[in-house]
Amino acid sequence: MTQISELGEFGLIKHLTEAIEIHNSETVKGVGDDAAILEYGKQQTLVTTDLLLEGVHFDLTYVPLKHLGYKAVMVNLSDIYAMNGTPKQITVSLGISKKFSVEDIEQLYAGMIAACDAHGVDLVGGDTCSSLTGLTISITALGSVDKGKAVYRSGAKENDLICVSGDLGAAYMGLQILEREKAVFRNTKKAEDVQPDFAGREYILQRQLKPEARMDVIRHLAEKGIVPTSMMDISDGLSSELIHICKASGVGCRVFEDRLPIDYQTAATAEEFNIPLVTAAMNGGEDYELLFTVPLELHDLVEQVEDVHLIGHICKADQGMNLVTRQGQEFALKAQGFTAF
Repeated sequence: MTQISELGEFGLIKHLTEAIEIHNSETVKGVGDDAAILEYGKQQTLVTTDLLLEGVHFDLTYVPLKHLGYKAVMVNLSDIYAMNGTPKQITVSLGISKKFSVEDIEQLYAGMIAACDAHGVDLVGGDTCSSLTGLTISITALGSVDKGKAVYRSGAKENDLICVSGDLGAAYMGLQILEREKAVFRNTKKAEDVQPDFAGREYILQRQLKPEARMDVIRHLAEKGIVPTSMMDISDGLSSELIHICKASGVGCRVFEDRLPIDYQTAATAEEFNIPLVTAAMNGGEDYELLFTVPLELHDLVEQVEDVHLIGHICKADQGMNLVTRQGQEFALKAQGFTAF
């Protein structure tokens, strides 16, 4: 018997899907990217889905249900943006245990609706069922993209520039703060004596509890006429996503430590927890920023895009996938972010 952990999440997906045959001409892209692509007329339809499980993906000890609903939607919309698309609709399926009241689920839906409203997305259906293991959330997002404008993981070319939006590692450090305060709470005999210490950490807590899909970056790229050669959103960590792009594109990469965009609160919290800052930035995950590549000749143009940073370049596959430190040393990238199994 083969244990699922031997294959890991992406190994399991590949094992289960590599022999699947496409039967319909409308299926342009199936398994293997941030979203599937279906074609019905002049535009292409994007479809993506995510499953969130209590105790695996979220901890209700410190995650408010309204924030959870908001985040559950955002992680799906982020996948649509990562294909250079525009999200249009979602469906929501819930597994609900007896510990939740109607008011609890109202809060969850309030967060989902707020996320939909912020991005002009319609909630068009779903399903509910009882659960014996807590709360399960499954969201499917649909979007559209003009024919020829969809961006895959597999288009990166030698000498392309590697770009990332926003900053990195904040969501991971926000999680460390939440986990620390949870441990303090559990080790205190009188719960009423516990007051969480979140002062000065508002930004990184927001990045963990209420991430924002980067609709603005996609719009700014379109305004500049920039279509990336490859793109992903950063859910499992920058290292992991870079490896996906390089493997899918058959290339290598160089990413420079001194180019990584990091917020002050992230840096201060990493120092407090004695966590190497580069580890938080490269492997933390859940930033939901956009990682993309553009041709070298677009250097001046992409530098004009607000909140986008150049962090490296694509090279030949035989040169490997490496992080270049501030001292000039090179270390091979390792996918050390979140693993599902």
